[in-house]
Amino acid sequence: MDCPECGSAVVAFEVPEQFRELLPGDEAGVGVCTHCLTLRPVADPPTGQPDCQRISDAFPTNPDAAVPMALAVGLLDRFALYRSEIATLFDAVERAGTDPMLVVDRLAADPTVDSHVDLDGRRRQLEQLL
Repeated sequence: MDCPECGSAVVAFEVPEQFRELLPGDEAGVGVCTHCLTLRPVADPPTGQPDCQRISDAFPTNPDAAVPMALAVGLLDRFALYRSEIATLFDAVERAGTDPMLVVDRLAADPTVDSHVDLDGRRRQLEQLL
C-alpha cells in the first residue's frame, strides 16, 4: 500500500479496540505513511503488531507505546478538532513508558520524514495542552 499524498510506503495496522472511538470513521484499521505521516483509514488491515520502526526510528519499539503514538501523530493535522483524543493517546504512550514529546522532537529531526504537519509548531501547541 502506498500513500496517495506522496507515494511512499504505508504501515497499516488494526486499531486496538480501546482507541477506535478516538479516531474518525468506522474502519478497523489505519495506515500511516512512512514519509509524510499522513493517517488514512484501512478497511481490512493486517492483524498482528505493526512495526512502527518502519515509519521512523523515532517511534518506540514497544507496540503498547508505538501504536497510540502513531495514531496521535496522525491526528496532529487536525489538532483543534482532536485535542482531547491526542491527549488520551499521549497518556497511553506515557503509561507504556515513552515520552511522547520526545518522539515528536525526534520525528521533527528525522531526515527521512517530511511531515505534512509542522511538527515543531505542533509541539509548542502540545506543550500548552499537556
